[in-house]
Amino acid sequence: MIFISSSEKETIEFAKSLAGKIKPGNIFLVEGSLGVGKSVFIRGVARGLGVIDSMPSPTFTIVNEYKGKYPIYHFDFYRINDPIELYEIGLEEYLYSDGVCFIEWPSKAGELLPKDTINVKIGFINNKRKVEIKWIN
Repeated sequence: MIFISSSEKETIEFAKSLAGKIKPGNIFLVEGSLGVGKSVFIRGVARGLGVIDSMPSPTFTIVNEYKGKYPIYHFDFYRINDPIELYEIGLEEYLYSDGVCFIEWPSKAGELLPKDTINVKIGFINNKRKVEIKWIN
């Protein structure tokens, strides 16, 4: 699935529309460069799942938790230097829970992430955002 967005509002509305496809235990690996809109996309999906809290990027806290239709776990691995650090925050407990995980900078986790994930790539194309999603079967 590919979506081209001209604004933050369009990205949020598109992401909100995905909420009906999401199931407990889904893990989203969200990739893209700094400032491309990863947290905006995640915020939109979370809004679609009923989260009303403000949702800053968890860059300095590694993970933020929210309550919605399902528990929402928003990770930002940007500052992770070694995947071993993820054991300290109890990553496996989050990944194998009934919540929905969104992980920014997933490559920093090395081999710790499961294979059954939903992959989201966000990039720029002609001054617009391109959101590409590969759903698991």
